[in-house]
Amino acid sequence: MIAPADRTPLPREFFDRPVLEVAPDLLGRVLVHTSPDGPIELRLTEVEAYDGPNDPGSHAYRGPTPRNSVMFGPPGHVYVYFTYGMWHCMNLVCGPEGTASGVLLRAGEIIEGAELARKRRISARSDKELAKGPARLATALGVDRALDGTDACAAGAAPITILTGTPVGSDQVSSGPRTGVAGDGGVHPWRFWITNDPTVSPYRAHAPRRRST
Repeated sequence: MIAPADRTPLPREFFDRPVLEVAPDLLGRVLVHTSPDGPIELRLTEVEAYDGPNDPGSHAYRGPTPRNSVMFGPPGHVYVYFTYGMWHCMNLVCGPEGTASGVLLRAGEIIEGAELARKRRISARSDKELAKGPARLATALGVDRALDGTDACAAGAAPITILTGTPVGSDQVSSGPRTGVAGDGGVHPWRFWITNDPTVSPYRAHAPRRRST
């Protein structure tokens, strides 16, 4: 359980900042997803920043599409995409409307609702692995494209909310290249994580997918 004082939802102004300010500041915050199956709370331990038109690694680099349209909208909304034909990944839109920057949520610690997360992540060998990686995080939370565009700053009973939690000091934050990003976008040290946290996913450089012959 987190203290009542830390359960205040983050306001839209928190997200209406440059992505490289928002991303490390999300570490230690608590994401709450309330679904018909029950609530789950997750403490964020690893994120990656994507800087829209300035970032070849971003989905928004070449402009708006039906898939990425949420990224061009107001800050504080959820952008969910489907990848490799099997996984969902979850992002939080930040910066002024139209800038299309966002933060990929890569890993976290389930602090409430672990039993429900275990049912969704039956292959996890321990609770530390329930949300260790962006696809695992989305699976554990029960996040899919139906939640794309959700306003995480909406008043009332929003299905996804980001709580203040306990922010992490800069001396506890590590940074490095983003995982699996190719080309010019692969060199940016825009992955941020809580140093030595056991729920953080391992770094993997980009590996081109081989086509079957």
